[in-house]
Amino acid sequence: MSQESQESTATLEPTTSVLDNAAWYSLVGRHAALSEGNELARRFLPEVSRFAGVADWEHPDVWDAIVDLVGRDAPFPFSGNRPTLPHGWAVDASGEGVQLVETDALVTRPDDEAVVLGAADVPAMLDLVARTQPGPFSPRTHELGRYVGIRRGGALVAMAGERLQPDGWTEISAVCTDAEHRGQGLATRLVLDVAHHVRERGDRALLHAAATNTGAIAIYERLGFTLRRRTTFGQLRTPA
Repeated sequence: MSQESQESTATLEPTTSVLDNAAWYSLVGRHAALSEGNELARRFLPEVSRFAGVADWEHPDVWDAIVDLVGRDAPFPFSGNRPTLPHGWAVDASGEGVQLVETDALVTRPDDEAVVLGAADVPAMLDLVARTQPGPFSPRTHELGRYVGIRRGGALVAMAGERLQPDGWTEISAVCTDAEHRGQGLATRLVLDVAHHVRERGDRALLHAAATNTGAIAIYERLGFTLRRRTTFGQLRTPA
């Protein structure tokens, strides 16, 4: 490897490596004020998000730290590599996912029809999420970042926004469109709008999707995202 390549890799690696534990670096970084926990295990406030994270699954005290945070016989969400569990722990649920990151092929643009969503829009956001199932969304999830939507006849019919924000990166999430308004490219427009504003503040965009959602993954790849890694999303249960 040339010296120039080595220098380039050394520059990029600290930023890219946070994506291996994106939830944790968001919880202890930009979103620390919206989280609770200790130096080894943290979670978002329940009304904000279901995500949680740990500093290092190999740390000998991490399991006690999780119990200290959530209690006995309690759920603890995880993402990334599935950890090896000690005796008494269980996996409540688990699913395979993918992590995609933007490339230079991504051409972003603001959308004139996109409106910024806030606290007053929460009932409409929750209703749209309930009908379209893009993933977990709580009453205060919109506080994690900038959420935008498109309305038709006064009704919110499409949405996208920002969720995890590990240093240097912002996750685009809650991408959804009402069934009666699909096929019009509304979700694509909102993804490009969100990505545009992510870049404006100096971040790069990433996405997570269920591995089975091949249609959405193909769309993201056509837009200019590329697969970075396969990952696991699930929920552990602490010992009773």
